[in-house]
Amino acid sequence: MYKIHLNKINKPIFLLGDAKDILKNIKDNSIDFILTSPPYDNLRDYKGFSFNFKEIAQELFRILKNGGVMVWIVGDSVINGSESLSSFYQAIYFKEIGFKIHDTMIYQKNNFSNPSKTRYHQIFEYMFVVSKGNPKTFNPIIDRKNIYAGYTSLGENTTRKKDGSFTKQKKRVIKEFGMRYNIWKGNTSGQENMCKSIKHPATFPLWLARDHIKSWSNEGDIVLDPFMGSGTTGVACKELNRKFIGCEVEASYLEIAKERIKKFKGK
Repeated sequence: MYKIHLNKINKPIFLLGDAKDILKNIKDNSIDFILTSPPYDNLRDYKGFSFNFKEIAQELFRILKNGGVMVWIVGDSVINGSESLSSFYQAIYFKEIGFKIHDTMIYQKNNFSNPSKTRYHQIFEYMFVVSKGNPKTFNPIIDRKNIYAGYTSLGENTTRKKDGSFTKQKKRVIKEFGMRYNIWKGNTSGQENMCKSIKHPATFPLWLARDHIKSWSNEGDIVLDPFMGSGTTGVACKELNRKFIGCEVEASYLEIAKERIKKFKGK
């Protein structure tokens, strides 16, 4: 079995094959950050491919560095009138094999693809932020506009102790922008690439990949996407000066990703 050497990465690495096999060639504790949106619940036709979740999850835990973070973006299908809850089974399994569930975030889409007649329209996916130990990197995005910017904090600032008593905090001037909440709302890939065609059945938007990469990694870090698809994670890595490794089981999708990343010129 060959080993993938990550000491001197000066261009993206593209790996063709099933992730459960390909990832075995990557050394333990060598990846800084993992970002992916795996195929789930047969919501799309990926040319008949399926994946062994548990084997891949174990490999991802092995190759992620201590303090590294993985963002796993998934949703659930409705089967016989009931949501599958595959996303939660996966999150629980991550915890069972040693990951910490650092945060359960929501990607709220600005539109929906399939109108619902028996329930409210479905417009979100889960973004499970899991870590190997405590995260070593967090670069919060500060772009949430405060409506009370310039004012001092209202009322008394207190924190409750374990015994139920309160501790007073100093008043502070509210800044113009605050840290984002853990629900991220934005355009889908289709809205982001209006009138453009990406030949892949399920792509996630570039802004989403970019903002997660900014948040959980630093320049020069190694970022892996084990289900690369059309290469959105790789495009964001090129823009943000991260080293990129992408796995893809379908050769035609890998070629799309290669070409997309090659042509990307940034903002």
